[in-house]
Amino acid sequence: MKIAILSRNENLYSTRRLKEAGETLGHEVDIIDILHCYMDISSSRPAVRFKGKALPYYDAIIPRIGASVTFYGTAVVRQFEMMGTFSVNESVAISRSRDKLRSMQLLSRKGIGMPRTGFARQPDRIDDLIKNVGGAPVVIKLLEGTQGIGVVLADTQKAAESIIEAFMGLNANILVQEYIKEAGGADIRCLVVGGKVVAAMKRQAAVGEFRSNLHRGGQASLVRLSPAERKTAIDAARTMGLNMCGVDILRSNRGPVVMEVNSSPGLEGIETATGKDVASMIVEFIVKNAKPNNTKTRGKG
Repeated sequence: MKIAILSRNENLYSTRRLKEAGETLGHEVDIIDILHCYMDISSSRPAVRFKGKALPYYDAIIPRIGASVTFYGTAVVRQFEMMGTFSVNESVAISRSRDKLRSMQLLSRKGIGMPRTGFARQPDRIDDLIKNVGGAPVVIKLLEGTQGIGVVLADTQKAAESIIEAFMGLNANILVQEYIKEAGGADIRCLVVGGKVVAAMKRQAAVGEFRSNLHRGGQASLVRLSPAERKTAIDAARTMGLNMCGVDILRSNRGPVVMEVNSSPGLEGIETATGKDVASMIVEFIVKNAKPNNTKTRGKG
């Protein structure tokens, strides 16, 4: 099988592991910088070109698209889909999960546990926005933030009002969320592949920090999931339409609540914490499912 990993950096742990796993299982694996791809859209036969040549047909692609290049990256994935190539995660599903507001609305509609959340651009009553999610302390997030960047914990009503006013001054779109104090600065990352949780780890925030991201100094450890947590992760992945993703869950007094669904989860932390070969599981999923035009949207939108 011929597989392409769409990644900007061939030296990243996740990219290297996926290539190693694919080749170990006997497949041909190429790494392609997605920003150096360009598309032949006018032709009756859609094509993706790279370094002056049309790329060969790939049976499958593994998109590793950073948040900063979502628009262009999903356009390239969509082009591959139009060519009949199987994508581990489809372009529409990636776009859906990258839009924090859209993803929260979809999760809410499906009745999946989540923190009380407010969305605002220029609220007339900031105090009511804060009150509506349960009052201070609250978590304030930029819609476009990643890896914990643009996420602020406001301990008091006045602090929350000041932070929201500051974001408003920058014309930023923000989410205001209930702070799940009982989680104790920890969350659970569930790695879902093919509708199953194949690995899970607990991420504990560093001392003095409420964000548990490993990029922010959080520590990862093995965790045992409850049936409710496992079901929540699977339901969240299905709602987003993602075959492979990381679902971040908090343990609240009312059960598991979803913080985020990540369409390009890093593999280093979870493989290290669990000792599982997640990269090979992803490749094995591809082998079972990669048939021409085996996508829901086929690049139509």
